[in-house]
Amino acid sequence: MHSRDQTIFALSSGRPPSAIALVRISGSQAGQIVTALAGKMPLPRRATRALLKDVGQRPIDDAVVLWFPAPASATGEDVAEFHVHGGRAVLAALFAALSGFENVRAAEPGEFTRRAFENGKLDLTEAEGLDDLIHADTDRQRRQALRQLKGLLGDRAREWRARIIEASALIEAGIDFSDEGDVPAELIAPALAKVKTLLAEIEEALAGQGRSERLRDGLVVAIAGLPNVGKSTLMNALARREVAIVSPHAGTTRDVIEVQLDLDGYPVTVIDTAGIRETDDPVEQEGVRRARARAADADLVLWLADTLPASVQHDGPAPVWTVRSKSDLETPGRPLADAPGQETFEISASRGDGLPELIAALVGFAESYFGGGEAGLIGRTRQRKLLQETAVALRRCIEIVGEGEELAAEELRRAAHSLGRILGRVDVEDILDVIFREFCVGK
Repeated sequence: MHSRDQTIFALSSGRPPSAIALVRISGSQAGQIVTALAGKMPLPRRATRALLKDVGQRPIDDAVVLWFPAPASATGEDVAEFHVHGGRAVLAALFAALSGFENVRAAEPGEFTRRAFENGKLDLTEAEGLDDLIHADTDRQRRQALRQLKGLLGDRAREWRARIIEASALIEAGIDFSDEGDVPAELIAPALAKVKTLLAEIEEALAGQGRSERLRDGLVVAIAGLPNVGKSTLMNALARREVAIVSPHAGTTRDVIEVQLDLDGYPVTVIDTAGIRETDDPVEQEGVRRARARAADADLVLWLADTLPASVQHDGPAPVWTVRSKSDLETPGRPLADAPGQETFEISASRGDGLPELIAALVGFAESYFGGGEAGLIGRTRQRKLLQETAVALRRCIEIVGEGEELAAEELRRAAHSLGRILGRVDVEDILDVIFREFCVGK
């Protein structure tokens, strides 16, 4: 990352051309830039119309200017916004004018949010929630990300850390007054009670089975089966558009095709795989290999067959639903039968028969998979790992307090440090670049 002393700018709205484009500026020179381009400094937080001109007094655009002086801004620095017409030529002229100022440059991905974090406007959980909100594809993902942005985990982590520090202070006092007879016991007992209560709360949060992490990544459903049983037709029916080639010839699908779906607010990735069979074609062999690999990693497998019971060729841990496709075509000598111990469905993807029932079942599976209701506190693997480290340290504190108060106090320091890392307030420089690099430019 560049020096924090530099002023940055970026397009913070969609790709041009557009009706309106928003260009943000943050840094110590933001006020100087506004005065130079707009000819005047607008009142704080009040939209002001101005004709923007470059250093040669050539008009750039008739714009709306907003001014947010530090520290009451999104980044904690002086911030300005130019709302201009969203044509490419307009933006090119404005960017050229901004680049002409000394010590002013284009922002890097996530740099506005990183400055907000470094200036105490956001903690790291809120910054991660903001990134998830930007990338949310479904309503449930949006709601989860918004809760994180509003401090769902961050507020709890701050509270837990404060309580750990309180317990640590009691134990430290017990160490300091160790020559006062029964004083240490009177201090350590309430400290341990606080630690036990806190440990129970953190373990309850960890017991959420990773629901929030799964909701962030989505459910993966693989459509598998022998060649020419209607996998691509089902894929197109679920996507409601032509995403896969449908052909009466076996082996049409050679690679894995993916489509993102929103099923009642749950994010679902549906994968259409190559028909699984023995073949001498090296390209189709690779397709079959990939099909087996993706099906093995899926969370649910829909095994398509034209008869039931079907010979399912899947060894992965995911549950398998057997789907009898082409139910509108009764094939003599191939009677329909139940598949014992498996979820079974009959559909005709071309006519739509049975699809509502299959989709309803998928929604029910997603609700069960994601836990239903509101998601848990933890949104990312990083957060879960640090909470696990906190719980280990608290548990260790309880176990070894009899061996010495100093050892117990050290475990509490470790627990407080892990919670501080969740918030991004201690020893996280090694992960900041990784996190903020995922953001889009202008945010």
